[in-house]
Order: sequence, then C-alpha cells, then structure tokens
Amino acid sequence: MSRHDTDRPAADLQALAEASRADCLARWRAAFGRPPPKHLSLPLLRKLLIWQRQTEALGELFARTERELDRLASGSRVRPVTPGSRLVREWNGRTYRVEVTEDGYLMDGRSWRSLSAIARHITGAHWSGPRFFGLA
Repeated sequence: MSRHDTDRPAADLQALAEASRADCLARWRAAFGRPPPKHLSLPLLRKLLIWQRQTEALGELFARTERELDRLASGSRVRPVTPGSRLVREWNGRTYRVEVTEDGYLMDGRSWRSLSAIARHITGAHWSGPRFFGLA
C-alpha cells in the first residue's frame, strides 16, 4: 500500500468535516438512499456521514448500537417500548403504572390506544405521551 493510499481515508474524512450542506445532502442520499431527516443540523450531518465512512472502512458496529443510530438517522426521537414493558410516572402525588401490550397500553384495568391519551387523562391537558412518560 502506498503512502497515497493510507492518506486517502484521512483526506476523505477531512473533506466531509468541511463539506457544504448541499454536498452533505448529496452524500447522505448516496449513502442511505433517502434524504436526511429535516431536523439534522449541518454539524450533525457531517458527523453522521463521517461515522458512515468510518464504518465502511473499519467495519460494522454492534447490532444494538447500529439500531440506535438507525433510529437517530430516521428522525425518530422516541425510544421504542415492547409489549410487556412497564412505564411509571408520578403526577400530583399519585404513581401511575402503564403496561405496554400488543394492542396498546393498559392502565388501571383500562385499555388505551396511545400514551398521549393516557397523559391527557392523567393531567387534563394535552401532552405528548412519550414525553410525559420520559421516552422522548
């Protein structure tokens, strides 16, 4: 391997670190096959593209880490919950326990379709359910 070949990855990473937004958007589409989420800032776009380039050069991550990065790249900001999970929230001196089921959620023996509906029931106001239960 020539010196030129060993300098190329570092040069590629440096170019990404200084890339324009338009260049980052084009590189993202080429790397992931879709446009990036709209909320990503230019510095974060650069960092994710650098990560993607490094994994191409150095190998993949652990599956759990890869899933978390995919979640971030997709724009999803809510941690997923699986059936059987239990969510707990204290509100105005009372502790509320919610069980995640296949069809939704269960609280106080009653089925609910969304965490937001539960949060609205508890508080009497509109809340993001995932945020109310600390998932966002």
